[in-house]
Amino acid sequence: MNHYLTILTFLPLAGAFVIAFDRRESAAAIRGTALFFSVGAFVLAVGLFFHFSSGQAGMQFVEDHPWISSPPMHYHVGVDGLSVLLTLLTAFLTPLAVLASWSGITTRVKEFHLFLLALETGMIGVFVSLDLFLFFIFWEAMLIPMYFLIGVWGHERRVYAAVKFILYTMAGSALMLVGILYLYNVTGTFDLVTILRELPDKWQALPASAETWLFWSFFLAFAIKVPMFPLHTWLPDAHVEAPTAGSVILAGVLLKMGTYGMLRFCLPLFPDAAKQFAPLISVFAIIGILYGSLVAMVQPDLKKLVAYSSVAHLGFVVLGIFAFDLRGIEGAIYQMVNHGVSTGALFMLVGMLYDRRHTRLIKDFGGLATTVPVYSTFFMIVALSSLGLPMLNGFVGEFLIILGAFHARALFGTLAAVGVVLAAVYLLWMYQRVFLGEVTNDKSRNLPDCDLREKIMLTAAVAVILFMGIYPQPFLRRMDSMAGQVIERVGTSSYARRPPASYQFRRAERAR
Repeated sequence: MNHYLTILTFLPLAGAFVIAFDRRESAAAIRGTALFFSVGAFVLAVGLFFHFSSGQAGMQFVEDHPWISSPPMHYHVGVDGLSVLLTLLTAFLTPLAVLASWSGITTRVKEFHLFLLALETGMIGVFVSLDLFLFFIFWEAMLIPMYFLIGVWGHERRVYAAVKFILYTMAGSALMLVGILYLYNVTGTFDLVTILRELPDKWQALPASAETWLFWSFFLAFAIKVPMFPLHTWLPDAHVEAPTAGSVILAGVLLKMGTYGMLRFCLPLFPDAAKQFAPLISVFAIIGILYGSLVAMVQPDLKKLVAYSSVAHLGFVVLGIFAFDLRGIEGAIYQMVNHGVSTGALFMLVGMLYDRRHTRLIKDFGGLATTVPVYSTFFMIVALSSLGLPMLNGFVGEFLIILGAFHARALFGTLAAVGVVLAAVYLLWMYQRVFLGEVTNDKSRNLPDCDLREKIMLTAAVAVILFMGIYPQPFLRRMDSMAGQVIERVGTSSYARRPPASYQFRRAERAR
């Protein structure tokens, strides 16, 4: 167990090296190798999930080794309830991304799967790093594979979308690097655990505005990654132009790095600034929910509709985080995983339809439920989970977030609930136009239904959707301690309140 996280993190990268030095040119062999290593990482992530102790506070599976002596940098990794869930999500979606690109990627197959596996190592590394410099290296390293996945294997405007993606995210990274270096000058270390312990005593010797500027240097980097309104304009282009596997990983994992950073760094490191700007950030989160929903409603392109729905759904996550309520934070973490599964599955479904018809325009479809009934059923289940139907995964996260938002300010909870209604409007209206009624295009009459590979991918996603919707306890139990520590770190204020005693009792019952 001493090197469990290291093996999990670098196993996909080992697969990338195997593919790189494999002299075979068989595309099937390359795809099989990528699937083998990605499934291996998923098996390790499942083991990590089940061996993680939900009753133990602090980091687990910790490894800490000196790396560079001056300045002192360590290879320091570990997981808590937040990072263990996002690591599992990453490891779950990567094999599905490999399967989703099985027949769609026919050129430079070796390079595509090499970048995909390298990207998985970068993403897992971000979630397990406990040294700020190590975190920044993984944060930057995972941008490069995604840049190439979009720029080389994307659609017509792929180069424009890839450059826009890298420019936006690099701008945020530069701000965060300044904040990291400032923290090092204050504390003399890059170790996150040490900084969390020593930083409160250091604030007295710093200018009054230091915490504010540090908060924004980190927050803007994460807000760009989410992306929050009005920093979201890179996202629709990146999603539309990316290949299906790229969209699955981008929506499923990369966007969560922004909200992960807010919970891991912004709230614990800068609690006073977080409380000060929480109302402003919550307003922008609400705008993102309503704006993303309304723009998704009028999209003629299926992929753009799903892309703008991500802006709305991630607005819910940010709102839950800055409600400073235990239910809101747990709902935000749960919704990160929900969104990754549901929206990742939606992008897979849109990709399958594009492979069959080479169009994503809603007006080109109609009546597909009669020609591809299995595909239509899967699409309906995933769409219902995305809009938050009870007994499906999306309901649990959104319900907890709205409860937390109401506890902070009733207006925020009310407006968030309006966003749920709008999600039902644009998703159900889209489903009606694409799948119901008479077949409106002769090209849709003889479409093939899902094959075995596609059924395996979609069944896996739907199984997780149903399990998380019916029995959320294993996930909520693991995040209890971490969410409680964040609330304790932020402290009590007009925006950060402890949940009522009845909820505390339910939480204690759940822990048992």
